[in-house]
Amino acid sequence: MRFLILILILFVIHLGFPMTGQATPVVSANNAILIEQSTGRVLYEKKAHEEASIASITKIMTAIIAIESGKMEEMAIASRSAIYTEGSSIYLEQGEKMKLEDLVYGLMLRSGNDAAVAIAEHVGGSEEGFVYLMNEKAKWLGMTNTHFDNPHGLDSETHYSTAYDMAILMRYAMENTTFHEISGSETYISENRSYSWKNKNRLLTQFYEYCTGGKTGYTKQTGRTLVTTAEKDGMELIAVTLDAPDDWRDHISMFEWGYENYQMQPLSDEGPIKYKLNETNLTVDGFVEDEISYPLSVEEIDVLTSSTFLLSNYLTTDEEVIGKTVFYLDDEQLMETHIFQNRLEPNNHDFKHSFTSVLLQIIGLK
Repeated sequence: MRFLILILILFVIHLGFPMTGQATPVVSANNAILIEQSTGRVLYEKKAHEEASIASITKIMTAIIAIESGKMEEMAIASRSAIYTEGSSIYLEQGEKMKLEDLVYGLMLRSGNDAAVAIAEHVGGSEEGFVYLMNEKAKWLGMTNTHFDNPHGLDSETHYSTAYDMAILMRYAMENTTFHEISGSETYISENRSYSWKNKNRLLTQFYEYCTGGKTGYTKQTGRTLVTTAEKDGMELIAVTLDAPDDWRDHISMFEWGYENYQMQPLSDEGPIKYKLNETNLTVDGFVEDEISYPLSVEEIDVLTSSTFLLSNYLTTDEEVIGKTVFYLDDEQLMETHIFQNRLEPNNHDFKHSFTSVLLQIIGLK
């Protein structure tokens, strides 16, 4: 009897305090995903391709289009339509002029729906014109299960996305340095305001020291939506949750699980490299342009393999690329890197010798 009671106690403790190294993180969200920034590898997903309402995380698309428009220093005028948009607001007044950059900060930090409409009208010529740009950008990014009806995310039957598509969008947006800076700002003071705006993303401002940015969202119909980014131990992650009652905890759980179970593993270093030909003692000089790393678990590192393929005429070709190295995980192709012609610079001795020889020829001593 005592043995059964002990087993029951241990079981309850395990439920309340999950052990590290768990197979998957526990999340409250209906839809969720965790990806690595540099490669886009999906580390965890839960109904990530299911279409759902997304609320104000819509504004990630609004922000990146505004930033890429090249109009961030221009002054936008708040229309009647903008100031009467329902929901969260930065309290624009009709006819007020505000720099587009300030509006984007108000959009991302305070989730201003009035800012979203003012941005859309200025950048797209009209709200409808801007929504067209949003949907075209979504197609270009490969967001195949997404459709936008507005720039702010208020509920609409045909305004939807997926956790996966929103992760694709955030990955793209975070590669823009301006977006990265705005997304990760805790506070901002507009030229038009005497008080600062504080970021609503409490994962960034309070709860998680490794958080680097993100966007919150909520409507009564949609529930809580959240996109956040984090960086720890040289690995950048993106987490997305839709309809998540406990989204702050969900994101921390996913991030910590990701950092505990994966690490960025270098696959190839940037610079010159020698390749030994199979069954011979001959080597080929090549050059790899970029250092390549990939998020792998400890178990995956042990079974990672690679194969190098060179052009048959690599010694005489004028082609810049002379081959590639392909990396495999469980016989499935993971990624590949190009091998370029060797780009080693001549060493100092060779340079000095050549320079001296030319100089002697010029002055007639050789």
